[in-house]
Amino acid sequence: MEGLGIDLELVALVVAMCLAGAAAGLTAGLFGNGGGFVVVPALLAVLPLFSDADAELIYVAIGTSLASIVVSSARSVQAHSRRGAVDFQLLRDWSIWLVIGVAVGLYIASITDGRRLFMVFAVGVLFYSFYFLFPELFTRIRHPFTLPRGTARAGLASFLGGFSALLGIGGGTITVITMVLCKRPVHQAVATAAGVGFIIGLPGAVGFLVLGLDVPNLPAGSLGYINIPALLAISTLSVFTAPLGARLAHNLNELHLKRLFGLYLVAVSVAMFYKATHVT
Repeated sequence: MEGLGIDLELVALVVAMCLAGAAAGLTAGLFGNGGGFVVVPALLAVLPLFSDADAELIYVAIGTSLASIVVSSARSVQAHSRRGAVDFQLLRDWSIWLVIGVAVGLYIASITDGRRLFMVFAVGVLFYSFYFLFPELFTRIRHPFTLPRGTARAGLASFLGGFSALLGIGGGTITVITMVLCKRPVHQAVATAAGVGFIIGLPGAVGFLVLGLDVPNLPAGSLGYINIPALLAISTLSVFTAPLGARLAHNLNELHLKRLFGLYLVAVSVAMFYKATHVT
């Protein structure tokens, strides 16, 4: 019976994560992000049903999200590179600083308790919501910026890597904003952002896997802070729904969609602030 119970838990988890993966793929296709804003909250809503390690679940959610971004970003880069849309020189210039930032983010995660990490996620999501709620503020900027170099590039890429690793996201939104403000074509920005997501997601996922290797009472199917059944379900479904999201983006009002997603992020932020004050 115990084995059967574990099997039923895994089935329920996989079904829930298939739904999360489908939603993550849609948002990735619509907005060019990696879906972490959907995956992390979905995991935090479902995983408490399968584990008593409440405070540790934020780490599992972030680690699993980063691992799923590796899969989705790799596929996206492959597809975009066939069209010559990926700026591989930018990825080479940013890569070392992104990885350094991820390393710093992993260190912060290793010395931060679950309550504070919930708070970091809440603040980060609220920060990102402003872009989606008020996208016209960014489109009105007419000053011709250039891509940052030297210290500015090191600072931006390191911050992006560290902040994204702590939130379980691929950094696509900031990358797209930066490149568009620097007068790069939006399709090149979205394509290159996928590469940034891969560079952030791979060391981030490995780091969270290692950090959680000796942690007890994690949800069934977890390898370190990565839940394998959830990862497989999310990755599989997001591959199928991302093209649908891309098609919807061309047929629906982009401004309205962004504002709706911004409201969703505000709601997620409020829920995470609440969770931060009640986690045990």
